[in-house]
Amino acid sequence: MQFGLSEEQSMIVDTTRAFVTKELYPHELEVERNGHLPMELVREIQAKAIEAGLYAANMPEEVGGAGLDTLTWLLYEKELGRANYALHWTCVARPSNILLAGTEEQKEEYLYPCIRGEKWDCLAMTEPGAGSDLRGMTATARQDGGDFILNGTKHFISHADIADFAIVFMATGEEDTPRGPKKKITAFFVDKGTPGFTIRDGYRNVSHRGYTNAVLEFDDCRLPKSAVLGEIDKGFDVANTWLGATRLQVAATCLGRAERALDHAISYAAERRQFGQQIGKFQGVSFKLADMATELKAANLLTWEAAWKLDQGSVTEADMSMAKLKATEMLAMVADEAIQIHGGMGLMDELPLERIWRDARVERIWEGTSEIQRHIISRELLRAHGG
Repeated sequence: MQFGLSEEQSMIVDTTRAFVTKELYPHELEVERNGHLPMELVREIQAKAIEAGLYAANMPEEVGGAGLDTLTWLLYEKELGRANYALHWTCVARPSNILLAGTEEQKEEYLYPCIRGEKWDCLAMTEPGAGSDLRGMTATARQDGGDFILNGTKHFISHADIADFAIVFMATGEEDTPRGPKKKITAFFVDKGTPGFTIRDGYRNVSHRGYTNAVLEFDDCRLPKSAVLGEIDKGFDVANTWLGATRLQVAATCLGRAERALDHAISYAAERRQFGQQIGKFQGVSFKLADMATELKAANLLTWEAAWKLDQGSVTEADMSMAKLKATEMLAMVADEAIQIHGGMGLMDELPLERIWRDARVERIWEGTSEIQRHIISRELLRAHGG
């Protein structure tokens, strides 16, 4: 097996890290302290990202993206993940690849403007009563002649406040299955400003300051049939086809933050002296560093293997779940131990460690909780034995 990076991959890693260090790090403290990302700053960094070829790099080359294979894309995500989430996600946007499932007319209206930096998208699935159980959603879309009427509420919708449109999943009926009735789901494009569609401020989050969430309300919101993404009642097919790799994206950004925290911990352990010697020479600190590095390497390998298998067409749901589970739980451990090594200074916002520690908490919840990932992994293990 080859574990080394290609020349192209090394160049992308170096270019992305240099951009993150020069253009994103200097603004982290301001965003963290006031919880706000000014739009003029977004536009300034966005223009630089486009010029550097880093904007919408997750997209295929034929639609204007960088055309990266999955492993190279995740190496890029890892480097972006080292910075404040609001800065790297908003200013160096990566449009949802579910937009690739649209018709050519839908791509012209939604996909290509996102790639050019003219629009932002957001994805709306979660409801107050339907988080991990998406089949339990109660928001509905009913047909009325040639149109659909949407009613219901979505919440925890990331960056919906700046999005120009939402990709919204709604229940459009019910079907009988051996396990009982199951919701049929359809995906829709909903433009900001559509009558009956309201975006309200969401909740204050301790993780990812500056990266907002919103509540979306639909009150007899009328949409034409042309707003359907994919096929009617086949919304989960669209989601499962295009959204699976988002778990690997989460894993990759966690790797970047964990690496940054470990780097700080190693430097501090080498520089800080107590009782006449470097604290890194004390077993209580040195063993922490060893465990942190080992866990980080394990998470790296799980993520890169899953990425490689995705490009080979052999990846399983369990592969991606293992990578997401390991990387997110590893980040929590590494961030916590980095703070412990720094002592009181680790909790001061002059260092990025307290942010990384806070931000780590949400990673075990969104894009499928750790419990959901364990369910997927165990289900696959048992399936071979008739379970």
